[in-house]
Amino acid sequence: MADLSLQFGGDLSIGPTGDLAVVDGQAVTQQRVLRRLLTNQGDYIWQLSYGAGLGQFIGRPGVPDLISGVIRTQMQLETQVMQSPAPSVSVSLADDGRAMASVSYVDAVTGQTALLSFSV
Repeated sequence: MADLSLQFGGDLSIGPTGDLAVVDGQAVTQQRVLRRLLTNQGDYIWQLSYGAGLGQFIGRPGVPDLISGVIRTQMQLETQVMQSPAPSVSVSLADDGRAMASVSYVDAVTGQTALLSFSV
């Protein structure tokens, strides 16, 4: 299933044919997961409990275990992520204090394992 290409915090873009750019396969699931993890609860007006709000952890020291738990909980709520095997989450602190998250999951649409890495 195709969807508009729209990375969290970004803008819509034009595809090679002049239409709005679209993504499919694992890219759709990646967009959905990032949107869920980075959206603050209460910001999505049609579903106020949606989102992990990982931005709340910026600048807070020593929270890798808390971030990891929040990510695991939200991954269980994402319909395009298979729950068996359970997603694997790893969060570590970089030298500059940023929390680096790595999430491995099986895409429910494609059946392929995907790896998503980002900083919090």
